Amino acid sequence: MNVRAERFVNHAILVLFSVIAVFPMIGVVAQAFQLPHLDLSTFGTAWREGHFATYLRNSVIVTTVTVVTSAVLSIMAGYALGTMRFRGSGALFLLFVAGLTIPTEAIVVPLYFDLRSAGLDNSYAGLILPQVAMSVAFGTFWMRAYFRSIPRSLLEAARIDGASGWTTLWRVLVPVGRPAILTMVLLTTMWTWNEFLLPLVIVNSDEGLRTAPLGLSFFQGTHKTDYSLLMAGALIIAAPIVIVYVFLQRQFIAGMLSGAVKE
Repeated sequence: MNVRAERFVNHAILVLFSVIAVFPMIGVVAQAFQLPHLDLSTFGTAWREGHFATYLRNSVIVTTVTVVTSAVLSIMAGYALGTMRFRGSGALFLLFVAGLTIPTEAIVVPLYFDLRSAGLDNSYAGLILPQVAMSVAFGTFWMRAYFRSIPRSLLEAARIDGASGWTTLWRVLVPVGRPAILTMVLLTTMWTWNEFLLPLVIVNSDEGLRTAPLGLSFFQGTHKTDYSLLMAGALIIAAPIVIVYVFLQRQFIAGMLSGAVKE
């Protein structure tokens, strides 16, 4: 197979899978906008009846605090485990990796009772802390791989210039590693925004603390047959994360292609 034929086959496969991925979204958009009539009133109705202003606010608070906290902790932990050698570093890294292997379903029940005994159920702290822990497990794994890929000459040059470990991290390595960091931030943002099980269990009595996916689930339960309203609500919930991805897609692709997770 020559180069032109191979390129044609590759593009055809990509187009096919793109159509498969996009086709359901076309149906959602068409149903929400009630095409071909283009009726936008369903969005206003869904916004009012679904209380999405409250739910979106809660998701923004939870996601922002979780992503910022986990990103800072992951960068520092990844830097320590990726560039420093100290006793127990291997075992500590394996502990972080173990956090990636434990499914949420396996810990959600004991986690709920622990949070309830500490008075953290039905609270922002109860929503944020578990997701920070899960995000740090992934973030540390991701950032350690990035820091291990940094040329040793860069670290040695910073030390020769008299830079401390703290200065080397935040003024040398973090700016250079922007694609890898933004990729981690984007993935963590999407996972946190879309988390459903933890809010469902932890927020069991305070409706005002429901996150966007949880609120959409209850909205679906009260509008089972009104598909236009349901699709409008789904688009409202999906819009923020789509906007974030659109703005960060270049950095996301650069981070994925830079070999950030390659040892």
